Amino acid sequence: MATSPSASLRKLEKIARDYGGELAARKVELLHLLARRRLASADEVLRLHETLVFLRAYPDDERVLALVQSCLAGFEQRGDLRRHRRALSDTGVAGTPIHFSFFWSTAQWLRRRWPTRISVDWKVFENEQAFERVLHLLVPYCESPGLDSFAFPAREWTLRLMGEGTDAAFLIDRVSALRGDAFSREVFYDALDLTLRIEPGPGTPSRTHARLGRGEVSFQTRPLRRSRPSLRAEIGRPPVAVRTLPPREGQQVIDLAREAMVTRSRDLDAFAYADRNDVQLIDCEGGLQFACMGQIPERRLLLEAVYGFLTLKNGVPIGYVLASSLFGSTEIAYNVFETFRGAEAAPVFGRVMGMVRHLFGSDTFSIDPFQLGHDNTEGLQSGAWWFYYKFGFRPRDPDVRRLLRKELRRMKADPGHRSSTDTLQKLSAEHVFFQLGEKRDDTLVQISLGDIGLRISRYLAERFGARREAGLGTCAREAATLLGLRSFRGFTRGERLAWERWSPLVLSLRGVGRWPDADKRRLAAVMRAKGGRSEADFVRLFDGHRRLRKAVLSLSEEE
Repeated sequence: MATSPSASLRKLEKIARDYGGELAARKVELLHLLARRRLASADEVLRLHETLVFLRAYPDDERVLALVQSCLAGFEQRGDLRRHRRALSDTGVAGTPIHFSFFWSTAQWLRRRWPTRISVDWKVFENEQAFERVLHLLVPYCESPGLDSFAFPAREWTLRLMGEGTDAAFLIDRVSALRGDAFSREVFYDALDLTLRIEPGPGTPSRTHARLGRGEVSFQTRPLRRSRPSLRAEIGRPPVAVRTLPPREGQQVIDLAREAMVTRSRDLDAFAYADRNDVQLIDCEGGLQFACMGQIPERRLLLEAVYGFLTLKNGVPIGYVLASSLFGSTEIAYNVFETFRGAEAAPVFGRVMGMVRHLFGSDTFSIDPFQLGHDNTEGLQSGAWWFYYKFGFRPRDPDVRRLLRKELRRMKADPGHRSSTDTLQKLSAEHVFFQLGEKRDDTLVQISLGDIGLRISRYLAERFGARREAGLGTCAREAATLLGLRSFRGFTRGERLAWERWSPLVLSLRGVGRWPDADKRRLAAVMRAKGGRSEADFVRLFDGHRRLRKAVLSLSEEE
């Protein structure tokens, strides 16, 4: 009796994450069967897709990899996928559409890459009044008589005004033509809250074909590592290699990261504003790599440096990491894509910590409440708080510490006890920390960056009032004189921008004029590095400048 496609799929799912013995041959047999047979439902098609994507990241051998690649290469041509195309919308599977309210930068990127494949999903548009208020700004003044005389819905106005192309491309182009800077256009577009539809086609984003390059593959010949490594040992183990990519390769990595977000209905600034000149590929052995991306100078924060990392296993995106670093500390957000959860989350996190330590020299690490599960159902259900606790992260908030002790006593009395959702919400309400040295309070998340910002605002208000732009120019010149900088010759555009942004901060610091000349030169180097090629250089220079670090910290204590 022939095995049904559904039964073959269940068997493949059962052994997909097991390795060794004759399992590779069995996987090949099942893959051959499923490549030729139609599945009965959209759920089964998606389950097969996820199994194939997992096996591409964790292949047993050349035979399995070749067959998986072949199945994925033509996945959108499967008859069962075409039959269930509508039900598979927004899964990121090749051959299916995607709908999402992407932010401005991603909308522009989609417009550049696939102008004929994007459209506005008017069925879910609920912002008619906002559209009506700004419509006059989207077209030349000579068109105002018509706009003043008729009250067409947003969709009809767009169709009447657009000419050739798609409605989404037209609106994105009109917002791009607005006067102002990138920030004002971003606010304008995001306020419209347009849901875009990406129609499938050759080269459009999908999880099916997402893979970086064709490098050497690390085959999975032994069971997956599920044990939790020693975090201190992992932190002390640097990556095998760190390679800075040329801009063209850097852009390819950024595009892959952006597609990984688009196909999961997400939008991440760290990838949307990544700098093609600051991309590194970090090799951690066993086919595990991190694509590290800094931000373009215009989008860098005033103080901390934010880097985005796309986690790759044999070139396949399996998750992402965000790292915000300064003051010898790093706040980490760690995410594993759903397809790959339950595989090697703990060992991969260990390598994240070693990588961050290597890049930024941090000795204190923290996880924010949302990542722990606070007001985050997915995080609560995944047991995120206990995941980090078992690694050695600890809360510092007194109330959370009391609740933790109470919960630990319950677990000791009853080994089967599980924390309730309400308890997990309370436990995850504050950051948890892991430190290499002695406990200290001058870490990134414990310093009031908002107070530093208020101190700068007070300085500018007292000196310049509403004349902020002229004031910034004055501050830049005064800071140059104060620090002994004779000219900005040789500065890049990003370095000039960083100098202007940092100048009010520097002039707000007490006693800078009395600093030794060497410390002034080092401060000038810090300011320039903030807009330089790699913001990681800024972190190292800032953290190494003890006098500057102390002076900035003092601003947070003044408000």
